[in-house]
Amino acid sequence: LWLILNPLISVTLYATVFGGLAGLSTDGIPHFVFYLCSNALWSYFATCLNQTASTFTANASIMGKVYFPRLVMPISAVIAGLLDLMIQLGMLIIMMMGYAITGYHFNLGPMLLLAPVIIIQVGILGFGFGIIIASLTTKYRDLVVLIGFGVSLWMYATPVVYTSEIIPEKYISIYMLNPMASIIQCWRNVVIGAGTFCGDYWGISWIVTAGVLLLGVILFSHIEKTFMDTV
Repeated sequence: LWLILNPLISVTLYATVFGGLAGLSTDGIPHFVFYLCSNALWSYFATCLNQTASTFTANASIMGKVYFPRLVMPISAVIAGLLDLMIQLGMLIIMMMGYAITGYHFNLGPMLLLAPVIIIQVGILGFGFGIIIASLTTKYRDLVVLIGFGVSLWMYATPVVYTSEIIPEKYISIYMLNPMASIIQCWRNVVIGAGTFCGDYWGISWIVTAGVLLLGVILFSHIEKTFMDTV
């Protein structure tokens, strides 16, 4: 029940504050559909990052008793996060069907086939950043306190509750260096037909994703050999 209520409450707040009071554009998409679409993918990213970031500190007692490939735990967190995502996507589909019955037309096409690819990329990106943070927290424990705050700030630096069109054109290239910015933009385009598909920036985000994953795996593999001495 909480997996259903939590996104509904969040989306209602977004629609009321950002869509209603602030009057931010949703590219002509119904507010609840727009925010639920964005929130579903962002929540999955935040879950992947937060769960993998606590891999060493939360599971030290298990890791100290038996050996197994340490990457199993963060990978399992990424896979488990798909449950929440699927529930929210199911809600999104039901909501879109409701609007379609009333006569609203969503501009969908073959690009919808890219949705699973985007989900995989978000899982990889959250996994990469998460294991980097997990590796650092074995020595710098105070970083754990900053994770939740940092993820919240990151959300507002990403077009989750607004569109990237509000960013001045001269700053858009810098803004899109945030890999999640282009991912969210492309996600909304392929899933609900909102905005434009920024293929160039999405390609850059894949490069960043690959780099973060490589750095995370290298750092994780190095730290796991001695983490029991510092956790």
